[in-house]
Amino acid sequence: MKFEELRYEVQDHVGIITLDRPEARNALTLQTYAELESCVRETEARCLVVTGADPAFCSGDDVKKVMGGGEKKSAESSLQPRGLTPAAEALLHTDVPVIAAVNGAAVGWGMELALMADIRVASEKARFGELFVLRGLCCDAPGLGRLAQLVGREKASEMLFTGELIDAAEAKAVGLVSRVVPHDELMNTSLELAQRIATNPPLAVQRLKSGLRKALDPDWNDLGAWVSASLTELFRTEDHREGVRAFLEKRPAKYQGR
Repeated sequence: MKFEELRYEVQDHVGIITLDRPEARNALTLQTYAELESCVRETEARCLVVTGADPAFCSGDDVKKVMGGGEKKSAESSLQPRGLTPAAEALLHTDVPVIAAVNGAAVGWGMELALMADIRVASEKARFGELFVLRGLCCDAPGLGRLAQLVGREKASEMLFTGELIDAAEAKAVGLVSRVVPHDELMNTSLELAQRIATNPPLAVQRLKSGLRKALDPDWNDLGAWVSASLTELFRTEDHREGVRAFLEKRPAKYQGR
C-alpha cells in the first residue's frame, strides 16, 4: 500500500501507520482520512501501531482544508455523510488490535484517534485535549463513547466542556494511557507490546477484541448518526466560524451563542 500523507510498513506481522504531515503537525485532510481508512481496512497485520511524525501525534482536522478557515461555504462543503466517518468506522469495527504510540500533541480528532486505539502508550512529550468545543463543535463518537469509560464521567465532562489540555503524567494518573515512557523509547516500547500481541493466536486475539466491543461499546452507528447530525448544525453556526478564525488569528474567541 502506497500513500501520500501517511507511511505504512509491516514488521513481523505488526503494521506501523505513521501520519506524515509534520509541517502541519499531522493535521488531517480529507485525503489523510481516506488513506487511514484504506490502511486499516486492507491491513493483513495481526496488530497495528499508529503514531505521528514528530513533533506531534495528530493536531486534528486541518482548519483550512477541512474546516474552511472559518468561511461558511468552505466549512459546509466539508460536512461528512450522516453517520460515522469512514475512518472512524474502520477503526471502531476492526478486530485487529490497535496501539496508539502518542509522541506529542493528540488533540481534536487526534484525541479521537488515540481513543479508538485499544492501548495508548505515551511519550513524556504527549499532550491530550478534546478541543472541539473551542471551535464551536461537538466531539466525534469516540470522545463520547470511550473517554468516560477510561477517565470517568466527571473528568471526561471537564475535558469535553472546557477543551483543556492534559499532559502525559496526568493522562497516566486518570487512566487515559497505560504507560508513559521517555520519548526516545516510545516506539520500541510500543512495538515490543505489539509484537507480544502479534505472536499470540490471531483468531483468539480477534475474538477477544470483538468480545470487548460487545461488552463495552455503544452502538457506534447510532452514536455516529447523532454526532453527524449535530455537526451539520454546528458547522453552520457563527460560533464555529469565530472559533476557527480566532485560532488562525491567534486571538481569544468571542462566542455569541448563535
